[in-house]
Formats: sequence, C-alpha cells, structure tokens
Amino acid sequence: MSMITKNHAGKRALLSIAGYDPSSGAGVLLDVAVFRRFGFLGTGILTAVTAQNSRQVRDVRCLGRRFLISQYETLVRDVSPSGIKVGMVGCRQNIPALGRILAQHPDIPIVVDPVFRASSGRWLLEKEAIPSYLSRIKGRISILTPNLYEAALISGRRLREPEAMKEAARRIVDRIAVPCLVKGGHLAGSVVDVLYDGRQFYLFPHEREPGDVHGTGCFLSSSLLSYLVMGKSLAEACALASEFTRKSIRKAERLGKGREIFFLF
Repeated sequence: MSMITKNHAGKRALLSIAGYDPSSGAGVLLDVAVFRRFGFLGTGILTAVTAQNSRQVRDVRCLGRRFLISQYETLVRDVSPSGIKVGMVGCRQNIPALGRILAQHPDIPIVVDPVFRASSGRWLLEKEAIPSYLSRIKGRISILTPNLYEAALISGRRLREPEAMKEAARRIVDRIAVPCLVKGGHLAGSVVDVLYDGRQFYLFPHEREPGDVHGTGCFLSSSLLSYLVMGKSLAEACALASEFTRKSIRKAERLGKGREIFFLF
C-alpha cells in the first residue's frame, strides 16, 4: 500500500539521477522502487551502467555528459519532477552536466548521496574529481548524506565516534553550505546518524540490524527525499527515513551468494 494516498500523490514525480545496478540492489532501480512505495511516480536518468552482482562491482561504463543532458532534457519536456535524488555520478565528465541540471531546480527538494566508492573497493568517481563535484552542488541542494568513509574524505577527519561525526558534519556544511546527515551504520559501537543543519545538531540513535544489506545509502536517501516532498521538516524527514530504512533492512533477503537486497511490496 502506498504511504500517501493516490489523490495526494496526484501527478507528482520524483527523479533519480544515478547508476544502473543489474541486481536492483542499488542505484536508479532501487530509488524508483522506494519512490513508488511512497506513492510517487519514480523516474530515472542514468549516469553510468555497471557490471555487478550481490558480491562485487566488476566494471563501470560512464554514459557521459551529452547523453546525461539528452536524457534530462527529453524527460522534463514531458514530466516535471517534484524532487531529485542524486546518487552515483559515475565519472568527472558528468559533473558539469549535474551542476547544470541542479541549477534548473532551485525550488524543489534535492537529496545528494555522494557515492564515491563501491563496498567492494572500486572507485565510482575519480578521487581527484571530488573537489569539482562538491563545488557543483555547493548551495544548490537540500541535504548531503555521506556515510562515514565519504564524510571522512570530504572533511579530512577520521570518524570513529559521534563527536567526530559532528565535527565532520560541521566542516562539510562550512564547505558546501548545505545541511549534512552523516550516516553511522559502520560505527564499531552503537549506531547513530548525525544531522547538522548549519545551526543545530540532531542525533538519531538506532539499533544495529543483523545482516549485510546492499544499497542502504540509496534506500535512506530516496526515502528522505520522499518525506521532504511530502512536507516533512528536514530533521523529521531524516528521523523517519532512518527508521524506515532500519525496518526495511529486516525484510531484506539474500538472492545471490553475496549481500542481501531490499524487498518492497
């Protein structure tokens, strides 16, 4: 059952700008499934296609700036998104196109999940391109949602406890002038997500769920976008998305020989 009524959803469409994961465990396929779970039309623009399964990313093919813009311009001639989620950019060539797209939507929620590296270790955006990437999203989005590794790369600080996460979030907000939610799923002890909106910190502690689930970052960020478009405040949307992700992890299943994936009904 949709989390909002059909009437409330109306013609609302949410847009995912991300990569293609053939296993549907992450990227555009997962984002669209989450959007539909909330009662929205899910649309997607591909930045890259991957050869991957539940165990590893074996290859990545970036689709390039021209094709990214072509997808976007063709889509928005027909469908106007009420919110945008950005995941894997795929390569440095796509960064200017991403900036151009974001500049066209100053008045809708935009959630960016900075996917820099696969869990199996493969880089999904060149490390040296990260400063350019950050400059393109600076001041243009609603929130950035890095995990511990991504937050450490951006902030230049090692993160092992909530206090370090708070400092990293502060540094990130100072650098890109948008709120930041640092996800603490990889903490060694208790799990906590840390939001800093530029004025106040919010901590969202939660239980560590058993299992090893692929795509949790994509799931949380697309859920967060859905809550923002539904009119929730930033702090409330973060809390709700964190809780919805945690509950959905319990329903994840292992179809292959590697990590579990989300199941949405």
